[in-house]
Amino acid sequence: MQRRHMLSALAAVSFFPGISLAQEGKPLRIIVPFPPGGATDITARSLQEPLARILKQPVVLENRGGAGGSIGMAEVARAPADGLTLGVATLSTHGVNPAVYSKLPYDPTKDFVGVTEIVKAPGVIVVNPTVLPVKDLAELVKYLKANPGKVSYATPGNGTIGHMWGELFKRASGTSMVHIAYRGAGPAINDVLAGQVGVYFDQVASSLPYIKAGKLRALAVSWPVRLDVLPDVPTYAALGYKQANEPSWFGLVAPTGTPTAVVDRIQQAVAQALKEPTVRERLAGQGLYPSGTTSKEFTAQIAHEIEKMKGVAAYAKVVLD
Repeated sequence: MQRRHMLSALAAVSFFPGISLAQEGKPLRIIVPFPPGGATDITARSLQEPLARILKQPVVLENRGGAGGSIGMAEVARAPADGLTLGVATLSTHGVNPAVYSKLPYDPTKDFVGVTEIVKAPGVIVVNPTVLPVKDLAELVKYLKANPGKVSYATPGNGTIGHMWGELFKRASGTSMVHIAYRGAGPAINDVLAGQVGVYFDQVASSLPYIKAGKLRALAVSWPVRLDVLPDVPTYAALGYKQANEPSWFGLVAPTGTPTAVVDRIQQAVAQALKEPTVRERLAGQGLYPSGTTSKEFTAQIAHEIEKMKGVAAYAKVVLD
């Protein structure tokens, strides 16, 4: 028995360096399942250089957008489990999509192993002040209850995280709004800015420039405390809407079967990169907050998000083919 334990220990010691040496120098492909320029893409690009330096291998980013992130995630699921292909998982790809789509080209739990949560991304509810001159969330709720079904909220499309956040808020506040689904975040926020739609549920990272410019008014954020970038905006929880207070997130997943040693090596490299001041500053400037959880923690988080979003989808009767 002792000899068996000793051999296992020796094998483990030799296995980790071997895996590391096998990976060094070979390109690490990270698939971003959304177009360039968004918060998901910014997060991945913030890690590209430090990861390449820490892992001692080139890091190549590939944007494979479409179908709410499903196209890119399917590509990751089909990739060899050799530790050379990762995907940027989001609340949309590994929470919302499994809850609203009757069919997906990937299984969010069986096809992937969670590597790490990279960042958390606070959400925000904003209004166009020229359309809805409400000063805070209490005034908005009061107005919505006095005018049920007369106010619209915009989202990047049916079954997107913005859609789920809107329905979650409606359920928590007991209000009614009309959902206007656009073909992407760009057209949605453009119509909110133009005054065609009054309310928008977004990530802070995307709406922050318009909030700072006074074009949109932020009423609440989904975060444990007030954000440094929006110190005057209270959290949903502080206003009595705890159900709406969970933020979004971005993380890394690998194809199922990827060696544990490789997953741990990448997780540790991400955690190290997220401690670098330049990385933290770049992310903070976008309203993104570094995390770096373990593989086990991130895998459990994905399972939690799927169950939560299934409840929201059932309430809102959202089912997509």
